[in-house]
Amino acid sequence: MASFSVTDSSSSSANNKTTNNKTNKLDTVWILGDQLNRNVGPLADRKPGDCRVLLVTSETKITSKRWHRQRLHLVLSAMAHFVAELEAEGFEVDHRSAKSLATGLKEHRQEFEVAQVIAMEPMSWDGRAMLEEHGVELTQNEQFLCHYEQFASWVGDRSSFKMEDFYRWQRDRLDILIEPDGEPSGGQWNFDHDNREPPPKDGRSWPAISKFELDQIDCTIIDDLGSNVWGAEPDGSWPVTRQQALTRLDEFITTGLDPFGPHEDAMLESEWKLAHSVLASSMNLGLLHPQEIVDAAVAAYRSGDAPINSVEGFVRQVIGWREYVWGLYWLWMPDYREQNELNANRPVPPAFTGEADTQMACVASVIGHVEQHGYAHHIERLMVLGNLALTAGVSPQAMTQWMWASFVDGAEWVMVPNVVGMALHADGGRMATKPYASGGAYINRMSDSCKGCKYNPKKRVGDDACPFTTLYWDFLARNEQAFGNNHRMARQYGGMRRLSDLAEVRERANEVLAALDAGEL
Repeated sequence: MASFSVTDSSSSSANNKTTNNKTNKLDTVWILGDQLNRNVGPLADRKPGDCRVLLVTSETKITSKRWHRQRLHLVLSAMAHFVAELEAEGFEVDHRSAKSLATGLKEHRQEFEVAQVIAMEPMSWDGRAMLEEHGVELTQNEQFLCHYEQFASWVGDRSSFKMEDFYRWQRDRLDILIEPDGEPSGGQWNFDHDNREPPPKDGRSWPAISKFELDQIDCTIIDDLGSNVWGAEPDGSWPVTRQQALTRLDEFITTGLDPFGPHEDAMLESEWKLAHSVLASSMNLGLLHPQEIVDAAVAAYRSGDAPINSVEGFVRQVIGWREYVWGLYWLWMPDYREQNELNANRPVPPAFTGEADTQMACVASVIGHVEQHGYAHHIERLMVLGNLALTAGVSPQAMTQWMWASFVDGAEWVMVPNVVGMALHADGGRMATKPYASGGAYINRMSDSCKGCKYNPKKRVGDDACPFTTLYWDFLARNEQAFGNNHRMARQYGGMRRLSDLAEVRERANEVLAALDAGEL
């Protein structure tokens, strides 16, 4: 999301300059809204007085979606605080609002004598194309440990490849959790089997996180968010400065990393984050760099403060999955975001958007977390929201846009591979060899939602049948031509073909889909 900033009393604006704009010819370093790091990109070796810094609010971007309040506030506030830090350091900052990024650049060039405009590669395909079109000199993006050109070289001429192979390559080349003899720490590469425990039944407490004080910048932004937003008001949960992000990192390493692993796939209605790090938004905005996050986690393992299964599982999220998704985005764009191999065209359910309540306890729980925090952890996203969208046939493009706007760590590069490829299997299997579809049994095993829910996860027909279970079997039947010969789904299709009530299940599925669309489920 490389286009947000804010103009307020604590920021420079195009109409509040103390320099002689037309005689002070300097380079312009353009900082995009997800590059808020003083130590990377073209700003890293600059000093006050030898360049101007440009940040632009795209008004079109702000009005293009119905943003979650905390999502919109986070980006605008982080940019405004970054501007304040640069100005305190002595930089001249042009922090302007314009109809679009391109318009903001044009207006900046009209006002100032600009030697050249330099920017770090944007995080989005369209952003890069726009900057290239307008003659901006680009430096390599430094916010990942594997640049997308390196990723493309790793892929090479392979006809198929897996995240696990990429992750091991990353571990080896970056010397992360590798012992002097070249073997992986703990004697194995992957501790997934230790990190799939269901919710604990001992009523344990989970690590708390700080809530940061909302200052005048925050309050000004909150007052100006407008009406095309949804979700709870910002409450200081999300870091908007590097110092706050470092505090969040320290809290996770100290209190969250140890218990993170075993229950990282569990879902609890009363715990919106469990022991998850909630650091992705800080990484995605540039407030933290993945290297420093991984270094901190590995140091905790080396010192004996965190077990290998938790540390390895967390490192895999950072240097494995996150960077794999980043590489795939650049490898397959721009056509990839439009893929819809299953011809799924339903709208995003009103139960997701907050426009209707739902009696599905698991969905109500996850959407409650999103509404209150702009966040749900990875299993809630994949196996509740993504699973229901997949089996119901929700449009991958509509789902991508909704998740992009609703999660504090959302961005196109994040959501396109995760939704189009991983969750909705709209890419024909390029990213995942089988769809992540399941009935209510999985949710019953990994959450506390089913107990007391109106719907029974063991039932597939009847008014009290779990919609996940009904739609799971209907999804298999609807897509038998696409998946019937997939060897990884032979067991599922064998089970479907043995169902004596499949016709009734499919009839019930039509009722479920109609109720889902109407917000009555």
